[in-house]
Amino acid sequence: MKKNIITLVLVCMALIHSVKAQQTEDLTLQGAKGKLAATLQTPKVEKGKKVRMVIICHGFGGDKERPLLRTIADKLQEAGIASIRFDFNGCGKSEGRFQDMTVLNEIEDAKKVIDYAQKLPWVSGISIVGHSQGGVVASMVAGQLKKSIKSVALCAPAAVLRDDVLRGNTQGATYDPHHIPEYVDLPRGLRMGHDYIATAQTLPIYETAKEYKGAVLVIHGTWDVVVPYTYGERYHQGYKNSRLILLPQVDHSFTSEEAQNKTATEITEFIKKH
Repeated sequence: MKKNIITLVLVCMALIHSVKAQQTEDLTLQGAKGKLAATLQTPKVEKGKKVRMVIICHGFGGDKERPLLRTIADKLQEAGIASIRFDFNGCGKSEGRFQDMTVLNEIEDAKKVIDYAQKLPWVSGISIVGHSQGGVVASMVAGQLKKSIKSVALCAPAAVLRDDVLRGNTQGATYDPHHIPEYVDLPRGLRMGHDYIATAQTLPIYETAKEYKGAVLVIHGTWDVVVPYTYGERYHQGYKNSRLILLPQVDHSFTSEEAQNKTATEITEFIKKH
């Protein structure tokens, strides 16, 4: 009897040590314009087993701690999928000035994070998720890296940003789009720089995005007044292999807990399949 108990204990200990516990840890990664603050979430998984990694990109002036992004990361972790969410340059806890941020250097930030993730020995493949401007970044990164990205999920992708800078009105702040100022002060206390406007005016958003031929999920709220859902529809129409989900009475930030959970669940199920 005693021998059987000892054997059982040894078996249990072996099983415990063969399973990697669920973890969340802070990282500091090199970005396009300095150090990037990031959070890595890994699932409970058997040692030696590889898992999918999802790179999560926040929106204009946002950060990695937005409720929607945290909910997505948590749902992925519960489903056995790892994620890295990070602050773009000039945002959150990352280095750099927000005034120096452009969509182009955010694309480079995302590529740096992807490069880091690809070198992790336990990662089987990379997917990318983006909200708002982060959706634009995610779509363009996928269009550039193509087969290096397994799948893409876009939440309220803000392709409207190019139309905004062409007409000289960003988030209610007006300016002359033909004579771009050094900077524009926005209502939220953010200062948008000259280079952001100049580069966004010629940004080939849809042209680059459609170069990606893998599976894409587009989720957009019908009550989004920041980025009308017609922009999500246009993304969907431009892809060869995409699914569009329109969420009734959901705003740009996916503010309600119900909307966040629904979106996170849809993304998780999508990535499990693709």
